[in-house]
Amino acid sequence: MTDDARFEDGAERPVTLRALDADDLKVIAALTQDAVFPASEMTWDARRRRFAVLLNRFRWEDGGGRRRPERVRAVLTVEDALGVSSQGVERGDPDTVLSLLTLDWTPGPDGTGRITLVLAGDGAVAVDVEALEVTLTDVTRPYEAPSGRAPKHPE
Repeated sequence: MTDDARFEDGAERPVTLRALDADDLKVIAALTQDAVFPASEMTWDARRRRFAVLLNRFRWEDGGGRRRPERVRAVLTVEDALGVSSQGVERGDPDTVLSLLTLDWTPGPDGTGRITLVLAGDGAVAVDVEALEVTLTDVTRPYEAPSGRAPKHPE
C-alpha cells in the first residue's frame, strides 16, 4: 500500500507549479496571496506573448508554525498573453509597491480568457490570453519576512 503525499513533504523545496485550468490557478492564487512587488517588476514581452512579474511571496505552504514567517522571491509568468491592461496602478513610479490579493480567471470563447491580478487598494492588472497557462517558480532561498509575522486579513 502506498501513502498519499503529505503537505509537509514539500515544505523545504522551492515551489514550481503550472496552472492549465481554473482549479490549478486557484492553487497558485493561494500561494501568491499577499505577495508584494514594485510596479517596475512587471514586464510584458509582446513578441513572445509573455507577461511576468518578480514578486516577494509569503511562504503560506510553510504554515508559519515551525519557524519565523518567511518570504521568497518568485516569478509569476503568464504565457500566450495577447494584451495587458491595468487599473489603479501608478506606472510612472517604479517605487510603487503593489500587494497581490488573488488571481482571477474569466473564461472567454474557444479557450481564451482573462487572468486578473487583483491588487490591494482597488488596483488590478488584466492579461488577456489565448489559453490559460500560468507558472509560479521560486527563484531564491526563503528569507525571514521583514515584518516578522504572517499577513492578516479582516474576517
